[in-house]
Amino acid sequence: MARKIAASGDDAVLELLTTGEVEVVARIVPSSNHALLVRVSCGERTVSAVYKPEAGERPLWDFEPGLYRREVAAYLLSDALGWGLVPPTVVRDDAPAGVGSLQLWIEADPSEHYFTLYESAPETLASLRAMAVFDVLANNADRKSGHVLLGPDGRIQGIDHGLCFAADDKLRTVIWDFAGEPIGRDLLDGFAPLADEVPAGLSTLLDEWELDALRDRARRLLAAGRLPVDLSGYRVPWPLV
Repeated sequence: MARKIAASGDDAVLELLTTGEVEVVARIVPSSNHALLVRVSCGERTVSAVYKPEAGERPLWDFEPGLYRREVAAYLLSDALGWGLVPPTVVRDDAPAGVGSLQLWIEADPSEHYFTLYESAPETLASLRAMAVFDVLANNADRKSGHVLLGPDGRIQGIDHGLCFAADDKLRTVIWDFAGEPIGRDLLDGFAPLADEVPAGLSTLLDEWELDALRDRARRLLAAGRLPVDLSGYRVPWPLV
């Protein structure tokens, strides 16, 4: 049985991901957690998606099994903020390899990633800055450059959010070009409600400690009004891309 977690946008895609028949097409070879490319169909409607089953997750000492829930939580957070940085993502209980996340596949040029976009696509800087703020809020422990895509519609999209929302501070990202810069009023106003209340649906995906930590990060970022600076030089993932 599929569990739909409602969100304000992308309704048609969410409905298809939630109710469509899932057919495995291929394994995504670079993935460390047995991610699968799938086709999701309902009648004449078809989309490609990334399926991350819990059964394929590599055990980690600092994250409990169920990383797929964090993938969905990242989408819900992005959607609640209105920033559109994460492709539509749902939980599916009835997919071929068991419970996991389904995320809309984004057709993107693999030679384009955060580093190339920052250097050569100034029109994307506002979205990249928003992603830097998003990663602080989500406590993203694995923002590699290749996890930043330029979609066919020109939108910046972030993927691979399985290592987000830990209660402890684990921020690791390649997006440090905006470090120390003031956060614009539009972004501050966008996440200000998180200081008091997290988006609906997150309580079924994250534990109380993680929800409290999300609110705390929002409060601290609001108070600072600036993006953090990595004084250690170690808050980057590896490999970088």
